[in-house]
Amino acid sequence: MAVAAGTTSGAGAGVRTGGGPGSGTAAGSGLSVTLCRDERQFAALETQWAALYRGCATATPFQSHSWLYSWWLSYGTPGRLRVVLVRRGGQLVGAAPLMLTHRPLPLLVPLGGGISDFSDVLIDGSQPSGTLTALAEGLRRAAPHALIDLREVRPGAAAEELYACWPGARRRLSDSVCLELPAEPIDQLVKRLASGRAQRVRAKLRKLDALGIEGRAVPEHEVPCGIRELLRLHELQWRGRGVTPEHLRPRFAEHLTRATQRMVRDGDAALTEYRLDGAVVAANVTLQSARLSGGYLYGADPQLRTRKVDVATMLLRRDARHAAESGRTVISLLRGTEPYKSHWRPAVVTNQRLLLATAALAPVLSLYAAQLAGRDRAADAVRTIGPVVRDWRTRLGGRRADGERPAAGGR
Repeated sequence: MAVAAGTTSGAGAGVRTGGGPGSGTAAGSGLSVTLCRDERQFAALETQWAALYRGCATATPFQSHSWLYSWWLSYGTPGRLRVVLVRRGGQLVGAAPLMLTHRPLPLLVPLGGGISDFSDVLIDGSQPSGTLTALAEGLRRAAPHALIDLREVRPGAAAEELYACWPGARRRLSDSVCLELPAEPIDQLVKRLASGRAQRVRAKLRKLDALGIEGRAVPEHEVPCGIRELLRLHELQWRGRGVTPEHLRPRFAEHLTRATQRMVRDGDAALTEYRLDGAVVAANVTLQSARLSGGYLYGADPQLRTRKVDVATMLLRRDARHAAESGRTVISLLRGTEPYKSHWRPAVVTNQRLLLATAALAPVLSLYAAQLAGRDRAADAVRTIGPVVRDWRTRLGGRRADGERPAAGGR
């Protein structure tokens, strides 16, 4: 196995020559491992990456080149790109899209950051064995002085296989909770519900039909205008109710527009507008891979609520039909356990956080994992006692107000 890199500084300094753990498996197989640290080289990988992405059955839309490269343009830090690439005879057969950070210590973390619901590595399933071992060796050499922190790894992902064959230290933690439904038309999904709730959902569907709300797939050339309208409706929908700040920032709009347009072109996304009396009243972006479809972001005119329109049911009906017709098997409701998702009795799927390091950094990895676990326990405690504290503060505030009323009335 030949191993090379474009540069020799920072976390990638050790990725140069063969040898070391894992290289014996790949010997004589024509495998080579390189480290991409240049933005232009990453851009030039689009066609090869797309073929690898199609060949990795477990990939989610967040591993597409369109999503990752667009994210890098909006959120990446120059000089921090670290993409480990495995080739066999010139064909790209494995990749780990990462970047270097220094907080709280040197880490290699997935591209996509907090706005991506899943991260993973890519492995071409049609290739002979050895690719995973070569990728692990490339990562080991790319991170001689850094930990590898793979967040939001979906169960069954290729990164799980990487974790299993990792030659150094490793730890597994739980990450975000996601909810999933089978890719079936809405009529089949309704059958999952208790009879009373199923009747209410059918009534909501009839109301949608009676209002005449029409869904329309936005073509590629109209995506920029469509995303602007979606984000306008998203801000309007959440105004005064705690919108996610990142969704209002220009860099997010630039990324979502750029990524969605390319993904619509490639069949990896759908942008849908919903019209009532000729006006756009809602819009949503659905991201898609070979097996999975997930509604990523939507915006809806608040007037729909006053007209008793169940927006979530409206979006799910169209997304479910498209997922079923296109042969996908999973409708992911992505991260979060909001009540409107739980109504559909979805399967609960917990993402994983996979920590990897060389054997020399095992003590650092153990300390880092313990710190993360402690932070998670503290967060769980806050979530548990938070409602109690809020209720206590409300009651205390009421008592204080009661005690002040006589003095105020005597003035």
